[in-house]
Amino acid sequence: MSERLPSPLADAVDSRARLRPPLTHVPLSDAPLPSLDGMTGPWPGAEVRVCGGVDGTDVAGSRYDGVLHVRHTPGPGSVREQPGRHPAGGARTAVYVHGLGGSSTNFSDLAGLLSPWAEGHAPDLPGFGFSPPTEGFDFSLRAQADVLADYLTGHCRGPVDLVGNSMGGAVAMMLAAHRPELVRTLTLVSPAVPDRRPDPRRLADPRLPLAYLPLVGRRVRRRLAAMSPRQRAEQVLRLCFADPTLFPEHRLAELIDEHGARASLTWAEEALGRSTTEIFRAWFTPGRGSLWALAPRITVPTLVVWGMRDRVISVRRAPRTARTLPRARLLVLPRTGHLAQMERPTTVARAVLGLWDRADEGNW
Repeated sequence: MSERLPSPLADAVDSRARLRPPLTHVPLSDAPLPSLDGMTGPWPGAEVRVCGGVDGTDVAGSRYDGVLHVRHTPGPGSVREQPGRHPAGGARTAVYVHGLGGSSTNFSDLAGLLSPWAEGHAPDLPGFGFSPPTEGFDFSLRAQADVLADYLTGHCRGPVDLVGNSMGGAVAMMLAAHRPELVRTLTLVSPAVPDRRPDPRRLADPRLPLAYLPLVGRRVRRRLAAMSPRQRAEQVLRLCFADPTLFPEHRLAELIDEHGARASLTWAEEALGRSTTEIFRAWFTPGRGSLWALAPRITVPTLVVWGMRDRVISVRRAPRTARTLPRARLLVLPRTGHLAQMERPTTVARAVLGLWDRADEGNW
């Protein structure tokens, strides 16, 4: 899975390689975790005003004047049974950032497994889940990162442990690079780094590229809109899971309900289309604006997780991603697709706890 880095990053990365631990040496925590069997239903969510702080006052410097739908996971000290304690002691705050077409429910199991160590915040990004975009929002990765920064500034104490999947991984990378004081550690699950393969198998529906073309686009969009919530949910599973049959039945029911609820949201289709366009725009941005140029600026301890059978963002991008990040280690999971935090939540939780432990000890 080796992949050569482009100049001028190669020399800098090679010199760092002599000082960093082996790239794939990822310690997995053996701490006892909560049972997944008890995690039925998404975590409670509520609308949160982004430009306002916890006391309702405006936050200085906030750029986004709107609301996000955020799901909260109880942390240490809640009524939930605590099977373990973080070695460094004290509570921490984890923030979970979903991918394109996803939502805060993509982290229900992982957030629950990590709840004995961290209070969890899982926002629906503007245009996704149940967060309406504000008028004029441009849906770029940088705009999403700015909204997330505003949320962290107003509603989270101190630097957070940031976890991002797919598009959310790219958003988290931008936040960590531009606002490092807000991030304690970074976990990237199949982040949406540039992957320009023209492969229709990467799409939930092969008709999607036609949906925004002149003449045929309107007819294609009508046909896509006519799909049932179950059909939409099953498309996502076929694309994003190595083995869709392993997806828990109660989680499938939740996904179907969410697709059904979003069908009535007038802004949902446009948000998905414009966000897709902005991801491709980011992938073709050259020079200093590229995600590859941004990665070396991220100095926080970072865990990169990838599924060997990821159809959306190829696992071939994994080594380059981990090597380009100055303090990253890479965990590649067999028989796993694009949503490792949903398909292998226990393994991902143990890897995240390993990152948190080593980062707290200063030896990541």
